[in-house]
Amino acid sequence: MAEDNKYIYGLGRRKCAIAQVRVFPKGKGAFTINGREMKDYLPVFTWQERVNLALDKAGLKDVADVSVRVLGGGVRAQADAISLGIARALLKMDADLRATLKPEGLLSRDARVKERKKFGLKKARKAPQWSKR
Repeated sequence: MAEDNKYIYGLGRRKCAIAQVRVFPKGKGAFTINGREMKDYLPVFTWQERVNLALDKAGLKDVADVSVRVLGGGVRAQADAISLGIARALLKMDADLRATLKPEGLLSRDARVKERKKFGLKKARKAPQWSKR
């Protein structure tokens, strides 16, 4: 990554996915997720776009190195968690970026999670078929 190893940390969550993000401001634009290149880890272009959106808006896509450790959830939830972690790290780096990142919805955590199954029901809310007799 970067030579001086100074980084800004950001944590992102979505559903069951947790992303620990390190942004190295003095870098060459390298992006690794769990030790792999971003294009290998996130093969779908829209996921890559979502992850890079905060860096694009801040103008640091080719300047900052990003290292991510992500676990849990599905790939889409992981992409959203990484995006939130990057946005939070950039906000720590420069508080003036808030005006740029907030309208894009990059600073808000999507708190929707899977609802637990209740006993007596088939799923979280689906009841068994009712019979009159």
